[in-house]
Amino acid sequence: MRRTPIVLALLGALAVTGCSSSGGQTAQSAPASSAAAPAGASFAVITHGAPGDSFWDVVKNGAEAAGKQYGVQVTYQGDGDPAKQSQLIDQAVSEKVDGIVVSMANPDALKEAIGKAVAAKIPVVTINSGADSSKAFGAITHVGQSEDVAGRGAGEQLKAAGVTKLLCVIHEAGNVGLDQRCKGAEETLGGTVERLQVDVSNLADVTSKVTAKLQSDKQVNGVLALNPAIAVAARDAIRDSGSQAKLGTFDLSGDVVTAIKDGEILFAVDQQQYLQGYLPITFLNLYKNNLNTVGGGLPVNTGPGFVTKDNAEQVAKLAEAGTR
Repeated sequence: MRRTPIVLALLGALAVTGCSSSGGQTAQSAPASSAAAPAGASFAVITHGAPGDSFWDVVKNGAEAAGKQYGVQVTYQGDGDPAKQSQLIDQAVSEKVDGIVVSMANPDALKEAIGKAVAAKIPVVTINSGADSSKAFGAITHVGQSEDVAGRGAGEQLKAAGVTKLLCVIHEAGNVGLDQRCKGAEETLGGTVERLQVDVSNLADVTSKVTAKLQSDKQVNGVLALNPAIAVAARDAIRDSGSQAKLGTFDLSGDVVTAIKDGEILFAVDQQQYLQGYLPITFLNLYKNNLNTVGGGLPVNTGPGFVTKDNAEQVAKLAEAGTR
């Protein structure tokens, strides 16, 4: 992917000041006075991630590490209900925080709340999903990956593995990014893609539904999960059904990395979600201190990359540390 010079410079600086040689732990030394925001600066991170979701735990880790690095207060809250997420944004506006980081799985539902933040002159950085609406809503930048590009990459990987009929498992209704992933995979697979709607909060039912589909349609020889917990449930379904279907997934967890090492999952599309927590706090800090904006009106990409059996061992150590 192309990155602007300022993004490369920022990432280089993060590599020096944000990580230790022992596996991605944030340095605890005090930042230079020129880098720290004024005393009392506070940033709110509000996502659509449910509490306990391993993916969003890593985003939270990144945001909190950046807060320590720059000496600012960072609060993290998540709710998968768009109405409740909007209320959390409204609450942050009423508290007059210095910046808001928000994921937009359902942009239309958040438009009014984000508009209130922008009207109150609170800078907003969007992350993870909703990139197409970020600029229009008034955010200063978006941090994440292109879901279309990532989906096409996943489709290419599955095609190379011989998949001709793919089951794309969608775990959050109304999440525009998930549909984009399936569409992207469909573009490059060259075969048939069928969607299966499941509920991420009921993993036993996910395993049951995927098992039933694999047993009823023997032509399905590939499964694409869009979430690490769904990937583990799909792996179990492939075992239970006796299917030989190839499995790929989006995003990482310790269980997913282990399954890749064991040959049970072909790959994980890695959007480096730690950066989706860390970079927005960095950008808001720069904006507050120096009115810097990053990206030039374009998203700052954190992925996609691919974790396969070739590099899973290295990534496993970082996943255990909570940074991948």
